[in-house]
Amino acid sequence: MNQFILVAYRDDNKEIILRTKSGKTTFNVPKDPDSLRKIKQAISFKQNVKAYIGDDGKLAYSATKGLPDGGNPRSTLGDLLMATATDYMEIPPEVPTEQAELMSFVHTECADLKPDLLMMGPLNWKYLVRSAMRGKNIMMTGPAGCGKTMAAKSLVNALERPEFYFNLGATQDPRSTLIGNTHFNKEEGTVFAESEFVKAIQTENAVILLDELSRAHPEAWNILMSVLDSGQRYLRIDEAIDSKTVNVAKGVCFIATANIGNEYTSTRVIDRAMLDRFTIIEMDMLTAEEEKSLLAMLYPKLSKENISNIAEIVGATRIEVMTDNPRLSTAISTRASVELTSLVYDGFTVEEAAQVIIYPQYDAAGGVDSERTFIKQIVQKYCDDGTDENLFNVDEIEDAEV
Repeated sequence: MNQFILVAYRDDNKEIILRTKSGKTTFNVPKDPDSLRKIKQAISFKQNVKAYIGDDGKLAYSATKGLPDGGNPRSTLGDLLMATATDYMEIPPEVPTEQAELMSFVHTECADLKPDLLMMGPLNWKYLVRSAMRGKNIMMTGPAGCGKTMAAKSLVNALERPEFYFNLGATQDPRSTLIGNTHFNKEEGTVFAESEFVKAIQTENAVILLDELSRAHPEAWNILMSVLDSGQRYLRIDEAIDSKTVNVAKGVCFIATANIGNEYTSTRVIDRAMLDRFTIIEMDMLTAEEEKSLLAMLYPKLSKENISNIAEIVGATRIEVMTDNPRLSTAISTRASVELTSLVYDGFTVEEAAQVIIYPQYDAAGGVDSERTFIKQIVQKYCDDGTDENLFNVDEIEDAEV
């Protein structure tokens, strides 16, 4: 019995697309409205629906979990849908076609478009995709190196939309970057050259990434206020009352990234009115298990022991900073853990990699009470140097303090 996974519906050709390990096989389906509606609903439940070509050569379906019959093949969609009525997302017939397609994409199909390397929860991913498809302004927040920019770029790839990138943290002249420059030449006189940003906001369905918004110059925020306001959505070229305005095109989505917190000393506190223009999606630091999974995917040839040790070291710092009286001011980011793992992959020991990647991030002032000492204790716990001696023993230090 050949097994397939039900993955998509194409209304234009009235086809079900069934994915196999080697590619895709297409099967025609009934064209009457009731059958099409049931098929759409079955596909929205595709996580638990499998399709088979039976011994008789006909297409059959079965549900793989949550059914009292244990997932035995059923010959008709009607039987399948009756058995799974409480488990799948039913889209009422009166829902407009465009809305039904968006719901189906967000709640089913987009899950397959999230890259394995993007460690983002399924709910946040669905929320990100839905917000972009609705043309919302999205702000990705979270600790440095947690994958905010990667999530934004993954969204662009998933939706296959035009992409524009602007690093506002590196912008010295916001007006030039966001509006343009005035030039003078002998032949044409004074000429205004529009910026790439002006072109970007006029591109329909574009995804515009505003990286490092929390490091942007306040003038950049002032320029963006009307652009990001859902009731205005225009860019004023000049401050004069009768100056030209550029309207934001239909479907344009702005995605900003920001580091928010006292430890980011070079950032600015974002104005409340600016924050209110965004849908905020928070990216969390990975757990030790999630870190292991990511590092194993990036470096599959590296030993499980090394990957586990690195993930545990990183995870320990993240747990520590969340305590009531943390002995570390900041946790090791995923970006830093990936770099550390790359050194180990290139032949460095975990201890050597920690010396050049981790230790410089922590202050050595304070001797045995310093952050540097404490992070060394954590690293030593997961480093085997051939002896049984702990170079930094927590109990001994606590006894000394008494």
